[in-house]
Amino acid sequence: MIVTKEYMKTRCLALLKERGVEIADITQIVYDLQKKYIPTLSMDICEEAVDRVLSKREVHNAILTGVELDMLAEQGKLSEPLQSLIDEDNPLFGIDEILVLSICNLYGSIGLTNFGYVDKTKPGIIGRLDTLGKTTGHCHTFMDDIIGAVAAAAASSVAHNNAL
Repeated sequence: MIVTKEYMKTRCLALLKERGVEIADITQIVYDLQKKYIPTLSMDICEEAVDRVLSKREVHNAILTGVELDMLAEQGKLSEPLQSLIDEDNPLFGIDEILVLSICNLYGSIGLTNFGYVDKTKPGIIGRLDTLGKTTGHCHTFMDDIIGAVAAAAASSVAHNNAL
């Protein structure tokens, strides 16, 4: 199989949708992160930034890896103690955050601070994924951090493109 960048992006978008995430969900987080700093900001600008982030190979790799681990955990197919660590979204595990650092840093250090903020406050879809994981048996240990990192990187892109 020849894996093209276009195929990877299409596959990742499909995985996000399958796991309950719409591009509009991420776009809203980006808008909320940047609207205070850019009064003329539009949702279209934010959506373009999300698309830029979702076009990067590093992002594809993180999405594929994280979603696969979440799905394997849902099926109980991981060895212990990894199965329990991911099932519980153990706060000392930290690998879910480490996986997405390459996404956060796509547009500079502001991405890391944006990610820290959304990881702590869990706005929008991030909080919904976190809650769903605790109430439905779905595992979103990696997904919530992936979405947070994509939003953080896209917000950083918006900031860089609108810098004075």
